[in-house]
Amino acid sequence: MIHNIIRDKPSRLFIILGGFFIANAIIAEVIGVKIFSLEPTIGIEKASFTLLGESGLSYDLSVGVLPWPIVFIMTDIINEYYGIRGVRFLSFLTAGLIAFAFFLFYFAIHTVPAGWWQVSQQENGVPDMQAAYSQILGQGMSIILASLTAFMVGQLTDATVFRKIKKLTGEKRIWMRATVSTLFSQMVDTIVVSYIYLYFALGFSFPRVTAIAMVGYTYKFTIAILCTPLIYLIHGLIERYLGKKQAAEMKAAALELQKQS
Repeated sequence: MIHNIIRDKPSRLFIILGGFFIANAIIAEVIGVKIFSLEPTIGIEKASFTLLGESGLSYDLSVGVLPWPIVFIMTDIINEYYGIRGVRFLSFLTAGLIAFAFFLFYFAIHTVPAGWWQVSQQENGVPDMQAAYSQILGQGMSIILASLTAFMVGQLTDATVFRKIKKLTGEKRIWMRATVSTLFSQMVDTIVVSYIYLYFALGFSFPRVTAIAMVGYTYKFTIAILCTPLIYLIHGLIERYLGKKQAAEMKAAALELQKQS
């Protein structure tokens, strides 16, 4: 049976797309503990501006924002060929795998470290490997809860908006349904993670959380627009891989299911 699955191009494509979807989501969660400064990273002067009365704002972002565009692109591609059911399946599976990963991280952190390993990187500027390991992998429960909630709400928003636009446009205007659904889902994702983590968990003021969320969303908005050509590139590769006839049949079937739901 496994040979039939591997030989079947639509099944193999779903595994490939799902693999990128899940891998990027988990990677984003793991690396997201680091906050980087966007402006110096791309070689420009660091910004400092005021928004909603909050001064000193700049583009200090979680590194987790870097792989997330791939997740949302995969969401739209999967929605295009497999419908909202395919997106929901992968979203719930991914959320479960992220939770499982953090459970394993928690267990790994609380194992007793070997004494020689704990001091093995002192010459490289890491005096306590156990403390470093715990800080990187041991993200607080509040950020995990905020991130998982934002992920699920954002994914379902993306799939729903994509479906509604596709009902109106049919096969036309790929850029519209892909970009608009991503913009909506990124906005929801930013709002949810910002207010759960910064407002409720860390106690930041409402204006400051709102300002931080708006700054973060402007970055995501820009990236979503810039990624639009990538949607067409991936579509072209898939059409070539499946063949125009099979690709059209899959999209028609996905559209018909979406009309019924």
